[in-house]
Amino acid sequence: MKTAVIVFPGSNCDRDAQVALRHATGQEPAMVWHKDGTIPDGTDLVMVPGGFSYGDYLRCGAMAANSPVISQLHAHAERGGYILGVCNGFQILCETGLLPGALMRNTGLEFVCRPERLKIETTNSAFTNAYSGGEITIPIAHHDGNYVADDATLDQLEGDGRVAFRYLDNPNGSARNIAGVISENGRVLGMMPHPERAIGGHEGGTDGLGMFQSLMAAA
Repeated sequence: MKTAVIVFPGSNCDRDAQVALRHATGQEPAMVWHKDGTIPDGTDLVMVPGGFSYGDYLRCGAMAANSPVISQLHAHAERGGYILGVCNGFQILCETGLLPGALMRNTGLEFVCRPERLKIETTNSAFTNAYSGGEITIPIAHHDGNYVADDATLDQLEGDGRVAFRYLDNPNGSARNIAGVISENGRVLGMMPHPERAIGGHEGGTDGLGMFQSLMAAA
């Protein structure tokens, strides 16, 4: 599986993503600087990593959503490529319209950083097919992880089976405890928890590895 990681000014999880993809696929991902605007031909998966793109000025992810690489990201999704946005990456994907909803300030108005239990809501996706359901534990680290959308959008996500993960102990006030959502075409996933920080056992367990194994099987 050929992979790439988009790097913005202020990204700080791009190296975590690089290590996770190298570990999972056995191949080195392409590191794409956001102003290059070119995702390598033949890329199967693009990761939009966590961090604080552009220092989180304006809304989180709003400035990154206007970067030159975003048109390439849209084109990648349209031709059937996979996209995984984690934390700030999730915020960016919502700002670009690749995913519905928005990420707001945590209801407790505090940064949260801890392992978090998630319920796997669907195993019928390219991102979760290697899981057998049940629960996993994935680290979180965010200040603006409160997922919001109008009721009609939330109902549609639920009805279409596009809620990928749900918090068992909602750390940020997200609507309906949603921790991750999938696009209408099933090719884009955004989530606040960090699966790339749970792939080797030493940095927070191995429960994130199933996501990359799922994507390899799908690709």
